[in-house]
Amino acid sequence: MSLAGLDVVVIALVVLVILLIFAGIKTIPQGYKYTVERFGRYTRTLEPGLNLIIPFIDRIGAKMNVMEQVLDIPTQEVITRDNASCSADAVAFYQVLNPAQAAYQVADLENAITNLTMTNIRSVMGSMDLDELLSNRDRINDQLLRVVDEAANPWGLKITRVEIKDIAPPKDLVDAMARQMKAEREKRAQVLEAEGSRNAQILRAEGAKQSAILEAEGQREAAFRDAEARERLAEAEATATRLVSEAIASGNVQAINYFVAQKYTEAIASIGKATNAKIVLMPMEASSLIGSLGGIGAIAREVFGDQPTPPSGGRARQSTPTTSTQTTPATTFRNPFEPPRGET
Repeated sequence: MSLAGLDVVVIALVVLVILLIFAGIKTIPQGYKYTVERFGRYTRTLEPGLNLIIPFIDRIGAKMNVMEQVLDIPTQEVITRDNASCSADAVAFYQVLNPAQAAYQVADLENAITNLTMTNIRSVMGSMDLDELLSNRDRINDQLLRVVDEAANPWGLKITRVEIKDIAPPKDLVDAMARQMKAEREKRAQVLEAEGSRNAQILRAEGAKQSAILEAEGQREAAFRDAEARERLAEAEATATRLVSEAIASGNVQAINYFVAQKYTEAIASIGKATNAKIVLMPMEASSLIGSLGGIGAIAREVFGDQPTPPSGGRARQSTPTTSTQTTPATTFRNPFEPPRGET
């Protein structure tokens, strides 16, 4: 009986030792850290993996999640610097860097972070005007992150990000802002339209100016060319007149006939083109025109003394210029604009 009792005691001790060993072995999952308390006092922090503690003396205090966590900040009312009321909500991201401080420096960690973020949202957004508040979310996020992270640093936390999710002004304020934006855009459209009209008028005026300049230059160039043409025409007429004069001076009757015939033909053409002439009587036959030219040539010979020497006295008496009308038609000059003699 004594031997059996001893066996029972040994078996009980072995079982107790095994139980103590299993009680002292702690497995910590990845992403968590456990604090160890000895007689209620923090002693150390257990890292992820297999760890040993003294059973019945050491115990697990706080199981802290060291992964980055997200915390939703509820919606709250904010009054801006210009006394505009709006509602805003946010989201905060944090990570536990020191499990002991997070476990023993603050009670209810998530509630503390929530209230800390809410109060700083009111202070930061309350120091801005509504327009600035709606257009500078990045600035608000940066200020909130800096302030909240500095306040949560003694708790062994790192605030990685604070983001404003939504800012909702009152409905009447939104309507007023919409009307203001509409008026501003209409004003901008009118300004742009006025600037476009002004630029168009300036461009049209510059185009008219350039057109007038080019037209004036063209008229000047045309005047120069016209004057040059008249000058050359006058030079040509002067040259022709000089040549005719030289020919007349040298006694060339053919040059005289050509010159007189040309002027006579031009005079007939100008009379025919006259607008006030209703009836014009003139010799249109070639024989009459040739006869007239012959008469002009005879007059020129008499004027310049280019007459043949008479062979006898009687002949000479008959060739003396008289007023007789018995000359042949080829040598008699008759004004084509007067009716023939003997006609009424």
